[in-house]
Amino acid sequence: MQEIMQFVGRHPILSIAWIALLAAVLYTTFKGLTSKVKVITRGEATRLINKEEAVVVDLRTRDEFRKGHIPSALNLQTAEIKNNNFGELEKHKSSPIIIVDANGVNAQEPGALLNKAGFERVFVLKEGIAGWSGENLPLVRGKGK
Repeated sequence: MQEIMQFVGRHPILSIAWIALLAAVLYTTFKGLTSKVKVITRGEATRLINKEEAVVVDLRTRDEFRKGHIPSALNLQTAEIKNNNFGELEKHKSSPIIIVDANGVNAQEPGALLNKAGFERVFVLKEGIAGWSGENLPLVRGKGK
């Protein structure tokens, strides 16, 4: 314990940074555990799509979507979700919904909004389209849905 106190005394900025990093990790972990929107792997997503007819919602821009998206995915922008403009997705409230973005970073908030709007089972694809295409899983080019 004495060594820790000496270290803190000699390196206050490093100690503060370490405490802040620890707090951030704890916050992120707790938030992930309590969130109703769960992050799933590509294997889990494939199972949901094949076995439970999950609906994939791609949040990327129209151009990015046309360059390659998961088969049968719907292209819906985050702004549309914020405005409760769900379009074709509205009829799938009881189906599993898989939210996909470019890299899995910006999908949590739209997922939470969908959950709040009454969609029962909402998931976020870990690593987004980048992870999906990195595993050589199928992508469809063109307009899509």
